[in-house]
Amino acid sequence: MSDNLEMVRTKDGLYELTADVSSSPLYNEDIGATKLANRTWSTYNIAALWIGMSVCIPTYMLAAGLVAGGMSAWQAVFTVMLGNLIVLIPMVLNAVPGTKFGIPFPVLVRASFGTLGSNIPALLRAGVACGWFGIQTWIGGSALNAMMLALFSSWPVDGIGKWIAFFVFWAINVWIIVKGMEFLKKFESWAAPILIAMGVIMLIWAMGKAGGIGPIMNEPSKFATFGEFWKFFIPGLTGMVGFWATLSLNIPDFSRFARNQKAQIYGQTLGLPTTMTLYAFLGVAITSATVIIFGEALWDPVVVLSKFSNPLVIVFGMFWLAVATLSTNIAANVVSPANDFQNLWPRKINFVIGGLITAVIGIAIRPWWLLEDYGNYIFGWLGTYGGLLGPVAGIMIVDFFIIRKRMLNVRDLYVRGGEYEYTGGFNWKAIAAFAIGAGVTLIGKWVPAVSWLADYSWFIGFAIGFLLYWVLMRGTKVSDLSMVPEQGAVAEAE
Repeated sequence: MSDNLEMVRTKDGLYELTADVSSSPLYNEDIGATKLANRTWSTYNIAALWIGMSVCIPTYMLAAGLVAGGMSAWQAVFTVMLGNLIVLIPMVLNAVPGTKFGIPFPVLVRASFGTLGSNIPALLRAGVACGWFGIQTWIGGSALNAMMLALFSSWPVDGIGKWIAFFVFWAINVWIIVKGMEFLKKFESWAAPILIAMGVIMLIWAMGKAGGIGPIMNEPSKFATFGEFWKFFIPGLTGMVGFWATLSLNIPDFSRFARNQKAQIYGQTLGLPTTMTLYAFLGVAITSATVIIFGEALWDPVVVLSKFSNPLVIVFGMFWLAVATLSTNIAANVVSPANDFQNLWPRKINFVIGGLITAVIGIAIRPWWLLEDYGNYIFGWLGTYGGLLGPVAGIMIVDFFIIRKRMLNVRDLYVRGGEYEYTGGFNWKAIAAFAIGAGVTLIGKWVPAVSWLADYSWFIGFAIGFLLYWVLMRGTKVSDLSMVPEQGAVAEAE
């Protein structure tokens, strides 16, 4: 078996594929296994990536729906923090094979779903990312529109100006897509400290103007009993987990570039829960101060900045929001679907074409509707797809860590007829575990008597996918990497 794996491993446990699979219909350069020489992302690069993805207007507004639903500000911030600590666990675990073997998400799920069946979770993930791309582009376009209104008195104030700004911001996203992953790494590393600093500066300004943190921070919970609170808390927490449920699947798209496992683990732990909690707090605290400053609660930072009379402040603030939105949108909502669409037809679709497909679908999905109210956003959008993606996360973790004991035959991930061919390229056991897990959570959306299934959608879907796949796959024969030589041994043999 080991002779067919055609890999070498380093002393710190990273593997490099040495087999030539370039002629396979399942391969192209963009989704091919990353060479060791190209795995250069440090702890800072990974942390900066997460800061860049987390610092965005949806994060700023994330606690708003919870406060509007009756939570106190502190309960809302705690819910955001807890949700991100929970999702950090599958995030770190699913990043391990990406770092170890240098493979992206759609290639990794070929091990569990099959070489062709992998398109089911890949396209599911891609569809969600397209929706998020549209949401972030609409938000970024709003910031750009406000900036143009401040700079040019002739800029149209009706819907025309907003649509022009939306498509201009869309075009900027497309330009970065064309520049590629190395440019993204540099952009995120540059943007991260600026984004953190600007958020803190805005908080200091708001507290100074309001003479404190304002009434919202001191407003008690509107729930009279613990039972009432719990009924709202669980779907809210599910929504917070659902916020990054997407990245908990496709994190290998980034961890494949990490120097080692420490870099991805420390980088994610430092970057994700801390930044999400900080910016959720900034959103609540600044909004609380706007009650005193402007006489009303303003949850949207674009609206807050547009209240200023100094055009330089408006332009500077909107530039900050535009950078924040760009850094999130490209990393979180383009890299994955670009890879996922490639997985559908690797010989014809590369990273740039996959990214352009994402950009077009992102418009067609009508992001302006999703942002009309917090019910659509948290409980409709986040909650529903959280239930769909939970089973996939469970299947991925049990497949790699329990069924395969952290071993993969990377060569066979890129060829037909190999270890991961299953039945015509589909592993029906994984598909069944996913369908049942997702189906159970969706029942709660349609049958009021079991609505709690939807409230716990990600958690229930994850548990069903994990357990059912484990039962179905027990006894499966896996690759043996014990005899794969280290690089030093290969060099000596040569």
